[in-house]
Amino acid sequence: MKNTVTGQVLRFVFLVSLVSSAAAIVACGEDEGGGKPASSASDKGGLVGNPAPEFAVKALVGSSKGNVSLKSLRGKVVLVDFWGTFCEPCKKSFPKLQDLNTKYGTSGLQIVGISEDEADDKDKIPGFADTYGAKFALGWDEDKSIARAYKPETMPSSFIIDRKGIVRFTHVGYHDGEEVEVEKEIQELLKQ
Repeated sequence: MKNTVTGQVLRFVFLVSLVSSAAAIVACGEDEGGGKPASSASDKGGLVGNPAPEFAVKALVGSSKGNVSLKSLRGKVVLVDFWGTFCEPCKKSFPKLQDLNTKYGTSGLQIVGISEDEADDKDKIPGFADTYGAKFALGWDEDKSIARAYKPETMPSSFIIDRKGIVRFTHVGYHDGEEVEVEKEIQELLKQ
């Protein structure tokens, strides 16, 4: 009897681990190269070509500590990145975002990372920023209202907004080498 119960418990633990791993993979869109190109929100949510949903968030990290609102960034090119400390692909994307921030921050680019972490993990945000070199504004979407407005398909998901507040490009998941395309899009918008 004891071996049967132990076997059932082990099978249950294995099943829970398997389901948890699958959920993490689905929640964090990662591609190790050779995958599909970035998706466009115009395919799903219709944001591309439309005004970006307004938001305000308290920046927990970055030079813009205090409240950051999309309205206050009008006149800049804004990259809004939805991410989470639980997201493995986000660990790869953050150094790329910081490179863009360093290269184009003085030319009119503003990057705002919106954490979709649960309340229990909110305190991990500054440590994640330190570990992965993020010096751009990072805020926490406490009530998930920003995510409801933008409808990111997975983590990370980025929305690139022009100086007039219109969503021009989106990138869903992390794809090795995609930063080259993102940089070209940013350069194009900075020229406008």
